[in-house]
Amino acid sequence: MGNLFSSFDPSVSIMGTLLPMNWAAALIPVVLLPQVYWMVGSQVSKTFGMLMSYLETELSAVFGPLAMPGTFPVFISIFMFVIFSNFMGLCPYVFTSSSHLSMTLALGLPLWLGSMLWSTVFQFNSLMAHLVPSGTPGPLMPLMVVIESVSNIIRPGTLSIRLAANMVAGHLLLTLLGSQGPALSSFLLMFLMLALILLLMLEVGVACIQAYVFTVLSSLYLNELSSPAFNKTMV
Repeated sequence: MGNLFSSFDPSVSIMGTLLPMNWAAALIPVVLLPQVYWMVGSQVSKTFGMLMSYLETELSAVFGPLAMPGTFPVFISIFMFVIFSNFMGLCPYVFTSSSHLSMTLALGLPLWLGSMLWSTVFQFNSLMAHLVPSGTPGPLMPLMVVIESVSNIIRPGTLSIRLAANMVAGHLLLTLLGSQGPALSSFLLMFLMLALILLLMLEVGVACIQAYVFTVLSSLYLNELSSPAFNKTMV
């Protein structure tokens, strides 16, 4: 390892040639996930079924009974991909694709951009009215429009940075603590191993929580932007 961030380098040197082989780790969830559909009655399929039922319940609370067909599978697929990518990044010498903004932005930007374009084209007045909270004094309305517009624009960025930063922070802490092992005595090495095990357990929880937070916030942002246009279409 040349430096502290070399584990997050998206390119590896093979025979003197730089090839982006590390990104192949992002394909592992795509290969593993379809196996659930033909492993009938296995414990893995039951676990996935319970997890999908829980996610559908959470998404139903966000979108309500008038959710458009196909909405839930999209967000469940995003959750599965993110949590698999996070778990694969915890394995030694496996590239963490969810720690790069190029991956997290590719997941968070399309849904937000699509809903923004839909609201701008078909429901521009409702979108502008949504930028002004009810009860805002008249002189403050232009300022509130600017503040809410900036808040909406940076949403995909903050959503992506949150996921990437949390994954990078835990891996860097594991790398920093693990690099101190050769310089410690046998007695202190035992405490270091215990600390690394506890930190790894914490990282497993962070991987699950960040996948859930990414999915729920994406659904909340989509529901907030698309609900005016969708409600008018249903009426």
